[in-house]
Amino acid sequence: MQLFDELKTISKKHIKANKKAGEKVPSGLWISCPKCQQSIYHKDLGKYKTCPNCYYGFRIHARERLEWLVDTFQEFDTDLETKDPLNFPGYKEKLIKAQQDSKLNDSVLTGIAMIDDVEFALGIMDPYFIMGSMGTVTGEKITRLFERATQKNLPVILFAASGGARMQEGISSLMQMSKISQAVKEHSNAGLLYITVITDPTTGGVTASFAMQGDIILSEPRALLGFAGKRVIEQTIHQKVPDDLQDAETVLKNGFIDNIIKREDQKEKLAWLVKIHSMKGAF
Repeated sequence: MQLFDELKTISKKHIKANKKAGEKVPSGLWISCPKCQQSIYHKDLGKYKTCPNCYYGFRIHARERLEWLVDTFQEFDTDLETKDPLNFPGYKEKLIKAQQDSKLNDSVLTGIAMIDDVEFALGIMDPYFIMGSMGTVTGEKITRLFERATQKNLPVILFAASGGARMQEGISSLMQMSKISQAVKEHSNAGLLYITVITDPTTGGVTASFAMQGDIILSEPRALLGFAGKRVIEQTIHQKVPDDLQDAETVLKNGFIDNIIKREDQKEKLAWLVKIHSMKGAF
């Protein structure tokens, strides 16, 4: 004989999910920061698309950055066309999609920019164009940027973002490292300023060449900066490495970059650095 009625608790009841209710909730309202894992309401990212907790800069298109970074911009080399030298399977389709999404002909936007009365040559790599990979047109555009800056006696500011050399173009993509480095050297020989700003991620051949050749090397908070990825490093040295090994803060602590600047401060700080450099010998 049962002396007591069974408790009607939630754990004892069968609850049906309302599937239609889920369909009414828009997707993308909440975003998780990949660095501090904090959940963020999408509007709290603001126009700079940064985490309000750790200031990590979410990946953005080159043209998005341009909107809040400069006052005027004259774009160069929109007519350059990427080839498919190896007839790499699916490469042409990937290029077309990347060009449509980014509104760029390749993974870097280049031109002459101004902030107030400060003029400089500007390059912005786009992490959404095949992971900001460095192909032949990428290399040609950056090389021409430095050559024009040398001719016009202008400083260069370059925002780096890349997964490395573009494997679909083979050795031709790797050769861009030395080509750009030569143009950087000629620009330096002319006594002109070169500032690099590391954004998330900057790796591979870009890190091994022009991204780390700046006179001043800055970074956004929590940006990943390195040559090989964490997994490759661990497989090579057979040791576990810290999760923050390639974070900008760790790289700064070990002396490989000069400072970390939040996005909302970049316009003012970069203009100040260029202006100070243009005043050399004035004191």
